[in-house]
Amino acid sequence: MTYEEQLDRNRIPAHVAIIMDGNGRWAKARGQSRSMGHQQGVEAVREITTTASRLGVRYLTLYTFSTENWNRPAEEVSALMSLILTAMEAELFMKNNVRLRIIGDTDRLPQEVRQAIAGLQERTAANTGLTMVVALSYSSKWEITEAVRHIAARAAEHAVQPADIDEETISRELSTAFMPDPDLLIRTGGELRLSNFLLWQCAYSELYFCDTYWPDFDTEAFCKALVDYQSRERRYGRTSEQIQQ
Repeated sequence: MTYEEQLDRNRIPAHVAIIMDGNGRWAKARGQSRSMGHQQGVEAVREITTTASRLGVRYLTLYTFSTENWNRPAEEVSALMSLILTAMEAELFMKNNVRLRIIGDTDRLPQEVRQAIAGLQERTAANTGLTMVVALSYSSKWEITEAVRHIAARAAEHAVQPADIDEETISRELSTAFMPDPDLLIRTGGELRLSNFLLWQCAYSELYFCDTYWPDFDTEAFCKALVDYQSRERRYGRTSEQIQQ
């Protein structure tokens, strides 16, 4: 029995976030350039997006390019930007009724990339299926810092009182305010850390780590993660005694 056949279709997580790690190591193991690993990673994005859409996932957030990635060699950054343009194919989105949203410091992106994603966001805005959220030039610390700045500016204008600032105040200022927090966070590639991704939002997310490099992460691997998720008892900070009461 495949992992997809084991899935309870009534308990599919509404929001799955993925740290797509291992492109470079996948390429190195095959004696290829890092850019080849990134290109193969795009194929994995297409497959997982199609699968997530078919299974009924409502939000799929992909950590595509972090603010730290700007420190990579200029040649690799340029190749990644070109690949992002290539990956923004309308066919994938329109065929699967997928809507595109972008989060991150997009002002740092090249103009042609900004124009491409703006056009695709507009074109897919009316789609009603899965929302693919692409984190570009994103880091959680950047996002939280921006939220604090906005709240501080409102406080300076007496639009909000410091005593009234709570978790909801901060959540509303985050770039992810339009969607629920992730139910499940997947990281491929064998690393066991969050790498500055959705730190606020993943406070109670289930975490799933696997050794599979992102280019090899296929439908069966994705469904395996979902089966593992469905086997867990989510507690949201409660103790087992509280749950039993």
